[in-house]
Amino acid sequence: MAEPILQVDNLVKHFPIKQGILFQTQVGAVKAVDGVSFELNKGETLGIVGESGCGKSTLAKLIMQLEHPTDGTVTFKGEKIFGLKGERLRKVRRNIQMVMQDPYTSLNPRMTVGDIIGEPYEIHPEVAPKGDRERRVKELLELVGLSPEHINRYPHQFSGGQRQRIGIARALALRPEVIVCDEPVSALDVSIQAQVINLLGKLQREMGLSYIFIAHDLSVVRHISDRVGVMYLGKMVEIGTEDEIYERPTHPYTQALLSAVPVADPAARRNRDIIRLEGDVPSPANPPSGCRFRTRCWKAQDICASEEPLLIGRAPDPHPSACHFAELKHVVA
Repeated sequence: MAEPILQVDNLVKHFPIKQGILFQTQVGAVKAVDGVSFELNKGETLGIVGESGCGKSTLAKLIMQLEHPTDGTVTFKGEKIFGLKGERLRKVRRNIQMVMQDPYTSLNPRMTVGDIIGEPYEIHPEVAPKGDRERRVKELLELVGLSPEHINRYPHQFSGGQRQRIGIARALALRPEVIVCDEPVSALDVSIQAQVINLLGKLQREMGLSYIFIAHDLSVVRHISDRVGVMYLGKMVEIGTEDEIYERPTHPYTQALLSAVPVADPAARRNRDIIRLEGDVPSPANPPSGCRFRTRCWKAQDICASEEPLLIGRAPDPHPSACHFAELKHVVA
């Protein structure tokens, strides 16, 4: 089995809700991430899927230390990263980089492409001496499928797909080991999505990268991921290999998500069992007791309200699923 490079253990992020103008008091909290745990193996892609608002992007920001956790730990290569300062923190941040969701707003419009990609070298000069930076930037442009001659162009002179390639080149500048991809293709056309996904796969094979790939498009996640975690309302409800999640899902929420994926084959579309969830997603400021999915679940019983199900392997399939009544259900997806 591959060696874990990143471990997330019981990660929690609650955003306080306050009242008052002069004297503010906390009256509650938005439980954006509420006890998420997983491992990322070296050279692996872990896909994370779920509805909008389930906590995927907050999870990414916590791993990148763009948000401070309420509780829990993130361990990179055996070292807990929360609380690190100075040189030790710089070293970790150099090895964990991020590709943003929107290629239009993640690049500074007043900087040339060369300056954007080369900016990390200002913070980490040991990676590339000043005299060598232009050559390195041109190599990165070529690596992501852009012309080195475009080094002096500005972001507005590129298409959306090209801008995302520039963002990927910037993430690769410091030779990281882990890249967190926060919905990197959701703002792109379908044909461009395929090009960017194939580029990420090629870079992973050539450079031994590990990815956390966050998305809401299940077909995209299936194409690139080795393992997949499903989030609902701040919790991880099921995690397993690509085959386990897509061919043998056991959690009702995963099954409902897969049943909503469009199917190209008309015959398969006629024969599929579409699961229509009733009700709205509960507020993360006041999640249901016990199982958070129970208010929309057709299997819910009394135990679901009183006892939170653990994310553990359950019969008849051993991959972890947080459901008291987990069972296999084949879903055409």
